[in-house]
Amino acid sequence: MPTRSKAGLQKAKMLNVARKLFWDKGYNATGMRDIAKAYGCRPANIYNFFVSKEEILCQVLREEMEKIVDPIRHIEDDEETPPLEQLKHIIKWHLKVTLSYRRSAGLLFDSSLDKLSPRKREEIVAYRDLYDRIIRKVLQRGVDAGYFQEKNVKFGGFMVASMITRSRVWFHPKKGATVNELSDFIFDFTCNGLMGAKLFESNRDEVEAGNHSIQLSGNGTAF
Repeated sequence: MPTRSKAGLQKAKMLNVARKLFWDKGYNATGMRDIAKAYGCRPANIYNFFVSKEEILCQVLREEMEKIVDPIRHIEDDEETPPLEQLKHIIKWHLKVTLSYRRSAGLLFDSSLDKLSPRKREEIVAYRDLYDRIIRKVLQRGVDAGYFQEKNVKFGGFMVASMITRSRVWFHPKKGATVNELSDFIFDFTCNGLMGAKLFESNRDEVEAGNHSIQLSGNGTAF
């Protein structure tokens, strides 16, 4: 009889095998027999841990969302920590998970969420909604504290999350940047955008005239 720790390791390995197969072959094209064969056991052994293929997918997605959301849950009700510090923490942690060795799981969220039953889909979407709520609260705190110009924090939250999640498509450490450097860049880029309304207004005529060589930051960077 396997110990709880051994059973936990077996289950985690099965999830990793299934995650890779779902991404490589697609959810619909992957069967429980495929998962069992890749793991090295009989299909019945997989059913000892999971009642269905859908349950495996749900746990893969839940695990990934927990890794993103659990370390930032406390921020939702934290009115003491400066909002810029909160924003930097959210970006850094989300990016770290996104660019981890489990990058394919994040992509599965986009492509396989609709494969879940309504009840299970609601469970996973609840994590996403919590993330959205947290980042919007942080951005609103930044507005209220005078760090940011008055902005639509819903759109702002979507844009921050999109910058992070899209980075998994092109990022590679051999391309000249570390995860920490990219995290700092996204944070600076976000803050400059949220603070930049007055700067943009002062250069509106040049922008509309098609002059894109406008200095947007004090370090001389031009676009």
